[in-house]
Amino acid sequence: MGSKSEPRDLPSVNELLGDPAVAALIDAHGRDVVKHAVRSAIDDARAAILDGAGAPEPTALASSVIARLEALSGNSLKPVVNATGVVIHTNLGRSPLGRSVIDEVSRVALGYSNLEFDLAAARRGQRSAHVAELLRYLTGAEEIAVVNNNAAGIILALRTLAFGREVIVSRGELIEIGGSFRIPEIMAASGATMVEVGATNRTRLADYEAAIGENSALLFKAHKSNYAITGFTEEVPAKKLAKLAHSHGLPLVFDLGSGLLRRPAGLPLEDEPDVAGAIADGADVVLFSCDKLLGGPQAGIIAGRRDPVAEMAGAPLMRALRVGKLTLAALSAACKAYLTDERLRTSNPTFAMLSRNREELQRLASLLRDGLARLGVAAEIAPSRGQCGGGSLPGLEIETLAVEVTPSGASAGARSSFAETLFARLLDRDRPVLGVLREGRLFFDVLTLAEEDVAYVAEAIAEAQAPEVTP
Repeated sequence: MGSKSEPRDLPSVNELLGDPAVAALIDAHGRDVVKHAVRSAIDDARAAILDGAGAPEPTALASSVIARLEALSGNSLKPVVNATGVVIHTNLGRSPLGRSVIDEVSRVALGYSNLEFDLAAARRGQRSAHVAELLRYLTGAEEIAVVNNNAAGIILALRTLAFGREVIVSRGELIEIGGSFRIPEIMAASGATMVEVGATNRTRLADYEAAIGENSALLFKAHKSNYAITGFTEEVPAKKLAKLAHSHGLPLVFDLGSGLLRRPAGLPLEDEPDVAGAIADGADVVLFSCDKLLGGPQAGIIAGRRDPVAEMAGAPLMRALRVGKLTLAALSAACKAYLTDERLRTSNPTFAMLSRNREELQRLASLLRDGLARLGVAAEIAPSRGQCGGGSLPGLEIETLAVEVTPSGASAGARSSFAETLFARLLDRDRPVLGVLREGRLFFDVLTLAEEDVAYVAEAIAEAQAPEVTP
C-alpha cells in the first residue's frame, strides 16, 4: 500500500490468525502464544503507519509473526565454533569450560544438593564451604568469599571497607573493565571517595604516602589486565604498597582481574601476576574473575585475610551478589585442575590452547585444509597471530596458523565480497562458525579450534559456498 495508509488498513487479529502461514503455527506453538505474536506484529505495524510508513503486505505481517515466535520459543543462545584465534573471547562467553566442569555441574543440577546443608553436623551450612578449603590451599588466603562477578567483588569490598571514606589509587590504574564500566564509576557507586595519585604513566610510592590522611580507608591497586603502558613508566609493586598500607594501619585491596591462581611452568605467563603471589606479597584482599585465566564460570572471588573477607561475606549486600549451586559446582571443578600442572594443561581448555606448539597447530591446520579439499574447496594455510583475550595478557601475541579459503581467478573486490558473504553465511547456521575477516580475506585460526570441530567447520564452509557465493 502507499504512504497514505491508515491503521484501519491492517487486518484484524482474527483475520491474521486465519492466514494459512500463521494458522499452521498454532499446532506447534499453541493458540495463545500465536495470538500474542499476531497482536505484537499488528501493534508494531500500526506504530510504523502512524510514523508515516506504508501498511505492510500480508506476507510481511505473517513473516513478522513467525519471527516473533522464533524469538519466543527458539534458542538465541547458541554454541559457536571459535576460529578467531582469541582464546578467552569475551563476546563468545570468555573461557570455555572443560568436560570435568560440565560433568560436575550435571551431577548436582538434576536434583537436590547440600548447597547450604552441613551433612556432618546435620544443620544449615555455608554455600562457600564447597570451594573455600580448595581456594585457601591454592591461593594461600585465610578466607574466601564468592560473588557473581569481579565488579561485584570490587563494589562489595569498597562498600564494606571504605563507605564514606577515601580510597587511594594510581591514575594509571583507573581502568575500564569492559561494557563501559570504569573503576571511578564503581568506586562512586560503592559510596567511597576516590583519591587519585601519580600520573597516567608514572606513580611512585611517595605519591601514595603523601595522600594518606585521617579519612583514608585503604590503598587500592588494579592490575592493568586488558591493556599495557610501555615506555617511560613506573608503578609500585604490590609488596611495597602493602608494606606502606600496613605501616599506616590500612589494608591493601588488589583488583587482580584476570584470575590466574598460580603460574604453571611452560606457559607464557611470566609477566602476569597471580593470586598466590599477591597474597604472599601482603595484599589484604585480592579480587579476581573466575571466567578468564582461571577457566571457570562467571563469578568473582574475594580472597585474603580473615577479618576483612569475613566482614564482606557477612555484609547485607552479599545476599544480592552471591552465586548458586551451578556456579559453585563449576568453580570447584575448574579450581581442582590447578592441583597439578599436567591436569591444568589437559582439563582446562584455556591452558590446553595456550600450550599448543607449532607442530600441533600445523597438524590442525592441515586437517582443516585437507578436509576442505576433499569437499572441493580450495584453501591455503597462512601465518596468523592469536591472543589470550578476555582482558588477560594484553601484550601477548601468539604465533599461530590459520586456513584461508582461496577463490581462484577473482579480483580483489570480488574476493572481499566473497569473504564477507561467506562470513555472514557461517554466522547464520544453527551452530555458527566465527572466523576472522582481515583486509578482505577470511581466515579460520586453528589456535582456538577444537579437533573434534574440524570436520564440522569444513562441512559448514563447503555448504556456505553455494554457486552464487563463489566469484
